[in-house]
Amino acid sequence: MRRSIILFAVAVLCSVCFAGSAIVNPFEVGSQYAAYNEIDNLVVAALKKKKIAPANLCSDHVFIRRVYLDVTGALPSPQQVRKFLASTDAAKRAKLIDALLTSEEFAGYYSLKWCDLLRVKAEFPINLWPNAVQAYHRWITGAVEKNMPYDRFARELLTSSGSNFRVPQVNFYRAMQGHNRSSIASVAALTFMGVRLEKWPENKRSEMEAFFSRIAFKGTAEWKEEIVYLDPAVTDQLKAVFPDGKTVTIAPDKDPRKVFADWLTESKNPWFARNGVNRIWAWLFGRGIIHQPDDIRPDNPPSNPELLVFLEKEFVKAKYDTRHIFRLILNSRTYQQSSIMQTDNPQAEALFAYYPVRRLGAEVLIDALCFITGSSERYSSAIPEPFSFIPKVNRSVDLADGSTTSQFLEMFGRPARDTGLFSERNNKPTDTQRLHMLNSTHIQKKIESSGKIKQYVKASKKNHKRLIRLIYSSVLSRYPTRDENAIALKYFQNNKKINEATNDLVWALINTKEFLYRH
Repeated sequence: MRRSIILFAVAVLCSVCFAGSAIVNPFEVGSQYAAYNEIDNLVVAALKKKKIAPANLCSDHVFIRRVYLDVTGALPSPQQVRKFLASTDAAKRAKLIDALLTSEEFAGYYSLKWCDLLRVKAEFPINLWPNAVQAYHRWITGAVEKNMPYDRFARELLTSSGSNFRVPQVNFYRAMQGHNRSSIASVAALTFMGVRLEKWPENKRSEMEAFFSRIAFKGTAEWKEEIVYLDPAVTDQLKAVFPDGKTVTIAPDKDPRKVFADWLTESKNPWFARNGVNRIWAWLFGRGIIHQPDDIRPDNPPSNPELLVFLEKEFVKAKYDTRHIFRLILNSRTYQQSSIMQTDNPQAEALFAYYPVRRLGAEVLIDALCFITGSSERYSSAIPEPFSFIPKVNRSVDLADGSTTSQFLEMFGRPARDTGLFSERNNKPTDTQRLHMLNSTHIQKKIESSGKIKQYVKASKKNHKRLIRLIYSSVLSRYPTRDENAIALKYFQNNKKINEATNDLVWALINTKEFLYRH
């Protein structure tokens, strides 16, 4: 109990209140507003109409942490923080963005996001089974790593046939709760059009379902393997209607899925590019220009239509290069602005007047804790057979199977991957989460048995100021302010056991909002 009280007191003293209109150091800088690209011009134009002031520019301290978390799902190391903050290169933010977008960590983190969307899961109710999960995950990760054009990515998922163990893309048709035409059409519409087909009139749903009416499934002698193929017994012409109302007659020897994919990925399609850029925006800002990003409909308009149209056109012009859209957004001042609001207008969030504060996802949070303490997590999945273990060196964001989990991941809102909906991931804080972070043996053991933290103590050579600086840069990706440094130094001076004081400081900092949230 005494330890918890001490930790809580230190956490309160070390936390920062993100409020007020004055420049808040070290979180933002007071440079005069200047648009970095067309995104900013369109965002500011919308803000001016509502008389909303944009936030100040975020500081380098905030930027390096934010961009690492948003692009790679990981914290920067103290060495990376020190090097970035010391650099006087005017283009250092753009260069860092370029480096992170081509990193192995980017591929791993955004394959996680696609695996959530594509329901990559071995067990009930998806039942892909382990072999298919591994093959599918490797294909998705490879596609992100190679920057496969988005239209090709969609086409391969929609049109592939064969064994779900040997042709990973066909797991798109396996990873859904129903294998009838209605279920398949609903998943295709949700994934690549961002629409919920169940909200459409029955006749429109039926017309789209026709494109997926000739898909068949059969098992093999190999355990849990399944073949996805076109039913060869069909000999009649197929009459279908695209979602935009255009009719088409499909010959018996032609794959209706390919006809649909041709229509879907055409440059003037009203859904495909829009859905793609809106998802990327939502992944980086926590909400789409159309929110939710998988509920696009006429009565759910974009908060900034001009911005969405611009991004759509850029996507098509770049031949569906997803990294181009990431780079464009990340280099905008809109993305690089502070999370500290300059207005109390309730429309400010939807119009992106500031960077939205939101809690770290479950996998990112546990990986950050492991990174700070030099520890690891053990994951395994006993069902279905065969029993599988995950190597300790693997990051949590690299877990292929949605069925492989832990108490921590479930507690902090990791999605079950049953629906593919953006809202399935729950990042809302709970009392149980707070108690776990403040008072659990899980967190206590990570800190107290941390060889990495002990190494920090050894490297500081009893220089408390240097040690505090190292801990801050490791946990918060910044250096302590003068007041924070004074509070921490006093605590160290009053506690003769340096290892215990260091552990308390680490525990206090990981319980601050600044650590637990993207900001």
